[in-house]
Amino acid sequence: MSKANLNGRAALITGSSRGIGRAIAQRLAAAGATVIVTARSLETASGDPGTLRETVTLIEAAGGRAIALACDLEQQSACEALIARAEEAAGPVDILVNNAGIADYAKIEDMPVEMFDRTIIHYLRAPFLVTKAAIPGMKARGQGWIVNIGSVTAQPPLRPFTSFDTDGGATVYAAVKAAMNRYTQGLAAELLSANIAVNMVAPSTAIVTPGAARYIPDGYPGENVAYLTETVLEMCHLPAAERTGLLAHSMHFPAAHALEVTDLDGITPLPPATVPAWSHPMASASGL
Repeated sequence: MSKANLNGRAALITGSSRGIGRAIAQRLAAAGATVIVTARSLETASGDPGTLRETVTLIEAAGGRAIALACDLEQQSACEALIARAEEAAGPVDILVNNAGIADYAKIEDMPVEMFDRTIIHYLRAPFLVTKAAIPGMKARGQGWIVNIGSVTAQPPLRPFTSFDTDGGATVYAAVKAAMNRYTQGLAAELLSANIAVNMVAPSTAIVTPGAARYIPDGYPGENVAYLTETVLEMCHLPAAERTGLLAHSMHFPAAHALEVTDLDGITPLPPATVPAWSHPMASASGL
């Protein structure tokens, strides 16, 4: 595969003050895109590590261009206005990466309805609202790329059940991520004729980030996020007729396509992707 060149394109990445979202912003910026990064606030919120200002500083220090917009995706009006704000700041949004979310785990019997609702809002309603606002402009321009960030937990639990399945409290989160997979495929069908590609990218196992670390056992061999960001980049440049409706995983997809992976700087080469032996056996190599 040839390296994607995103020069002249604008990419909006939600939830990009830290973790996976920040890494995606860095990689797309390294490929030439102007990136619009969003989170609830420009500075640290609720004691969480990482800020939008830090993300912008990292990208600009590497020679890229980034614009920060504070946006609380729990607010419907904020979701509906985000694309217009991004386009006012950076021009037409060519690429939308729906990454933002807060993973709250609890067993069904213990889960407050507020936690259930918040999971739906972050991982299904907010992407729906922001995407809905982005579609008309993409249609008018005759192209667009939408990437939804998924989770390997969307795969069914294996037998015998692990302690994560029995006691981890991920059932609602995983169910919403599974719904996002079907949403991605359905939206890809709806938008194919408009040349708008819609794909999902998820970690093959787990990536240790500030938001997910509390659910990952100490010593777990987490993936290098660069393999996921390279996979996201590959979903952001081909016409929809050539690549849409995929459910791709961070180590599986680069391995299946012998993809040359570079670090977040877009320059430093990394070893070829190798699917971990402990990855879920139902995660598709090709994304189909």
